[in-house]
Amino acid sequence: MRLCPPRSAVRWPQGAVCLAFVLALLIGACKQPSSPASGTAAQASAFDAAPPPEQTGGFDGNRALAHVAELVGFGPRIPGTQAARRAQAYIRQQLEGYGCTVEELEFTAQTPLGPVPMKNILVRVAGRTPAAILLLTHYDTKRTPPGFLGANDGGSSTGLLLEMARLLCPTPRALSVWIAFLDGEEAQVEWSEADSLYGSRELAARLALRGELKQIRAVILADMVGDRRLRFLRDLNSTDWLVDLVWDVAERLGYGHIFVHDTQAVEDDHLPFVRRGVPAVDIVEVGEYPYWHTREDTLDKLSARSLAITGHVILESLAVLEQRLR
Repeated sequence: MRLCPPRSAVRWPQGAVCLAFVLALLIGACKQPSSPASGTAAQASAFDAAPPPEQTGGFDGNRALAHVAELVGFGPRIPGTQAARRAQAYIRQQLEGYGCTVEELEFTAQTPLGPVPMKNILVRVAGRTPAAILLLTHYDTKRTPPGFLGANDGGSSTGLLLEMARLLCPTPRALSVWIAFLDGEEAQVEWSEADSLYGSRELAARLALRGELKQIRAVILADMVGDRRLRFLRDLNSTDWLVDLVWDVAERLGYGHIFVHDTQAVEDDHLPFVRRGVPAVDIVEVGEYPYWHTREDTLDKLSARSLAITGHVILESLAVLEQRLR
């Protein structure tokens, strides 16, 4: 993903805007509360512990974090690599174990590096109506820096949606729920309209060609959702009413200190759907996470608690959407 001006990120423009973003990022890092690692082990454990599933709609943050650990263990999940193929096999294996109907959508992305094989993985949980809510994540990692594991960036949201699939696949809901695990979110060389969002652009185009895009009533994108010191800003590139819905749910559940009302504009996997007229919301922590796109984006920066909170909000948002959209 990329932060848009005035807080550009990833591929920084030259000049004052770049300097402003760097200063903002440094100030944001300074404002971060001290890491749990700076206290006692007991304090860290208490802070990171996931609430029991019965308090989060059945969502198990520990299960979600275990999935992230598996994905990180494969190494950098760069499209077309052995690690990416291992991640794809793991995602499919878990989904099938939950009784999900799995569709693998292979495609070849034309990148500045030449053709790169990629694969989206799509789950469809049929509801009592064909109208659907689409949940999105990406599982790939950035090519640079070398050794980038993407525990939060790509790993956390994939673990979250695997746990979501465990809950959703066995029990149909009023609306259908589709879950897509996307490849190729990251730029292969340098972020641009053409070199980014390969998986989401492909999926949106494929669903449109099949005549299925019109079934999607809302898209919820999860990306970078596991940070111990979680803080989500409202995305200005998302659909206003859907952002309001999710943030209102979070406030009602007691997570208003995490889903805050500061704003940012993010280019992410929801954009190909927004541009085709599908309402979408991006739940993402970017500028607030000091390890973004660095080799320090590792498993120790995450907590089961953060995953459980995000999962709880998404589950409850699905219920509210069903009431509103039926």
